[in-house]
Amino acid sequence: MTKLQLRRRAILAAAPMLMAAPYVARAQGKPEKSKVVLAVGGKSALYYLSLTIAERKGFFKDAGLDVEINDFQGGAKSLQALMGGSADVVAGAYEHTIRMQQRGQPIIGFALIGRGMQLAIGLRNEVAAKVKGPSDIKGMKFGVTAPGSQTNMLVNYWAAKGGLKATDIVAIGVGSGASVVAAIERGEVDGVSQSDPALTILTEKKLIKIMLDTRTMKGNQELFGGAFPAACLYAQPDLLKKTPGTAQALATAIVRADQWLQTATPAEVAASVPEGYLLGDKAVYEKSFAGVRETISPDGLMPPGAMENSLKFLVDGDPKIAADVGKIKLAATWTNEFAQRAGKRS
Repeated sequence: MTKLQLRRRAILAAAPMLMAAPYVARAQGKPEKSKVVLAVGGKSALYYLSLTIAERKGFFKDAGLDVEINDFQGGAKSLQALMGGSADVVAGAYEHTIRMQQRGQPIIGFALIGRGMQLAIGLRNEVAAKVKGPSDIKGMKFGVTAPGSQTNMLVNYWAAKGGLKATDIVAIGVGSGASVVAAIERGEVDGVSQSDPALTILTEKKLIKIMLDTRTMKGNQELFGGAFPAACLYAQPDLLKKTPGTAQALATAIVRADQWLQTATPAEVAASVPEGYLLGDKAVYEKSFAGVRETISPDGLMPPGAMENSLKFLVDGDPKIAADVGKIKLAATWTNEFAQRAGKRS
């Protein structure tokens, strides 16, 4: 049996079915704490659209919450805020729950925003002409939201497919939105690993060629074999255990936003977000949303097999995760209970 087959077997053995956690029974009343500090990295991206909709449509307020949203350069920074105690909850990539468990610092996801990764890698046209595959990107500079974020992990994953190490490429934090477009226009990076609307704007301007794309469910199926958990709400265990009513209110607001986005027109979405999120081109923003809508979770629940796909993604791109894969318990990184209850309330 090959090393790859052994690794796959270990992943499957480490991925038991989601087990019920005793949170919902105590999440009956009002939020135990109404003021909540939420950290996010790159809020203007469509990757976090459900968060913006929950805020702008008053869904957090309806759930009895006063949510202060602190926007950082990337997901790794918002995770640091959570672990440092300056944030109660994070809207960030699910994969951080796995990475932190591997480090012995448990965090739990409880409301899904994206059921597809929603990211893509694009290279400047003059660079793309020289790249036939990931083995050709050695030494290149990639604009990611922040080093250590999922955008960074996607580049590492792609590089690994070409037999390269993470150290064979350079990840430069460029944030999201307009700063991404500027990094390409100025030639500061060879390519970007980012989310929309920045990618669509760069494509429309004919400044990049998309090399790897997970902004559709088809793209996720082709790359990962099915659904892939992207942004979600995650927190340290105490938030769910000691203040389950607060966790429930957060999940309820996000699930309402997920549901609203399933039927909202692109024009309605564009009218609901801050004008700055449109990056000066409302039509392109609407086109970007229409392109990624299907990757937005319809119910806040973790799809079957999605956690396993996330673990495989990390194993392929991170030797440290690969070495400890047998110790990782996926069931401890997620609970569907809050989203299920939110769905019943809607």
